Amino acid sequence: MPSLKDLKNRIASVKNTRKITKAMQMVAAAKLRRAQEAAEAARPYAARMEAVVNGLAASVVGSGTAPRLLAGTGADQVHLLVVMTGERGLCGGFNSSIVKLARSHAQELLARGKTVKILTVGKKGRDQLKRDMGSHFVGHVDLSEVRRIGYDNARSIAQDVLARFDGGEFDVATIFFNRFQSVITQIPTAQQIIPAPLGEGTSDSSAVYDYEPSEDAILTDLLPRSIATQIFAALLENNASFNGAQMSAMDNATRNAGDMIDKLTIEFNRSRQAVITNELIEIISGAEAL
Repeated sequence: MPSLKDLKNRIASVKNTRKITKAMQMVAAAKLRRAQEAAEAARPYAARMEAVVNGLAASVVGSGTAPRLLAGTGADQVHLLVVMTGERGLCGGFNSSIVKLARSHAQELLARGKTVKILTVGKKGRDQLKRDMGSHFVGHVDLSEVRRIGYDNARSIAQDVLARFDGGEFDVATIFFNRFQSVITQIPTAQQIIPAPLGEGTSDSSAVYDYEPSEDAILTDLLPRSIATQIFAALLENNASFNGAQMSAMDNATRNAGDMIDKLTIEFNRSRQAVITNELIEIISGAEAL
């Protein structure tokens, strides 16, 4: 049985831990509101961008003049997986859920004889994947010094991906992130960005438009922006999901610390009572001996 001093030290230690987890919960809650608003504000823009691309693609899909970002390379051998996770932990299963989806996708591709290349965004994903997928790494993006995710961060990632595509390093690119749904629910998502996936009904357009310049010229300029927009939306969704997951995890940790303090306090009181009882017995026994 631990001594009274040991129990007292453990209670003090758990109380200090509870102060930290409570503070982290409050910080995550403050960040979550801004992150959630940013993610929700980006969704209509990303959806509209996708609709515009699909509308333009309807008239050029299947033609020999379609841009490579839309038509692809004509092969499906080399896949680039852009895995977006957090730079920090203490957020429950947020990072692990993304890594699990990316690892499963990579293993499925490898089983089919495909070549897999991995570009990580966030060190937690890199740390988890390097154990069994380290040989497939081709790059890493460090956002640990970024205090607030901006479009410039997404554009730099998009430029890296596009440069690799133009250099013939891969045929298909897919991003992995958590889509924010609520504080306790984040949905691991895999989204293909190259070649640009065509939505339902793309080739069945009832409206006829005349474009100036041509659809090919517009798509050539618009597709890189669409990729940067999708990456930016994914980063915002990830940021909101991270703060939601961290707030939930720190709330659970604070509650668990409180329960542990209650149990340790009961144990401390019982031990102290036992010590006092033993001392009284010794005093009474000594008095009777006299």
